[in-house]
Amino acid sequence: MRSFFKHIPKIEGRAATASLVAGIALLVLKFVAYFLTNSSAIFSDALESIVNVAAAGFAIYSLGIAHRPADVDHPYGHGKVEFLAAGFEGSMILSAAVVSAVRALDAIFHHAPLHLDGLAMGLTLMAIALLVNGLLGGVLLRVGRRAGSATLEADGHHLLSDAVTSMAAILGLLTVRLLHPFWRYANYADPIAALAVSLYIGRTGVMLMHGAVGGLMDRQDANDERLLRSILDAHLGPNGNEPQICSYHKLRHRHSGRYHWVDFHIMVPADWDIDRGHRVASSIEYEIEKSLGIGNATAHVEPCRAPDCPQCTPTKA
Repeated sequence: MRSFFKHIPKIEGRAATASLVAGIALLVLKFVAYFLTNSSAIFSDALESIVNVAAAGFAIYSLGIAHRPADVDHPYGHGKVEFLAAGFEGSMILSAAVVSAVRALDAIFHHAPLHLDGLAMGLTLMAIALLVNGLLGGVLLRVGRRAGSATLEADGHHLLSDAVTSMAAILGLLTVRLLHPFWRYANYADPIAALAVSLYIGRTGVMLMHGAVGGLMDRQDANDERLLRSILDAHLGPNGNEPQICSYHKLRHRHSGRYHWVDFHIMVPADWDIDRGHRVASSIEYEIEKSLGIGNATAHVEPCRAPDCPQCTPTKA
């Protein structure tokens, strides 16, 4: 078991563990608030907390796999498991949204009563949950972006969305508490808030699944595309940065979790020897890998045959 977790960087392991511990604590807290109030909005929020706990546990597992070094069976590493983790979390969020919406509609049509005497304590517990989720979600999102971890980013987005759903539940209960003595339909504010929560978390789930599918299908990253082309363009022609190349083509790139894989072809003067072409390719590969953070770039060197190539002209002359 220790060998399984040894590859996880400490900051990522601590962030994922904190998410799991906080998720369990908030799960208990929200269900206590639900039993005190019988609130449909709090039920929706508590249901999402079950997803939080399951997702946090799977996040720790996926991080342990993602950080394993490449091997014979997985020459491109194990990073894509992070997309699986994000997709798993998204599908669970979407499932929770459907159950929550059904519960909210049932409360609307069957006039499920609230426990008004427990509203004050329920609101207090939900405010605590809101604060913890907001702070922890922000931390996970920051750590995930810094490390390039799709798993931690998904978990961070999920916790922030959980904070928003807690806010919606609180607003619904506050509406009931303030207007109940004066308006007979005030109780409907709670299931309506629950329905809004369901739609919001459903949207979050769909977005996470969409991102995960894109990663698994090797969808091109627009930011990476701009970065890579800016690097290669800077080396073009006799006025380009050293080492200079004639042109490039067949630029392809993809993610394997946080790891970047790039390959491209560069054209160099035809009279260059193999050693010179290799040095140029290695230099540009290193520049790309350094810019991407974690990744591998591979250049294929080809002789330039363009008769009007400005880079080749001095050589031909």
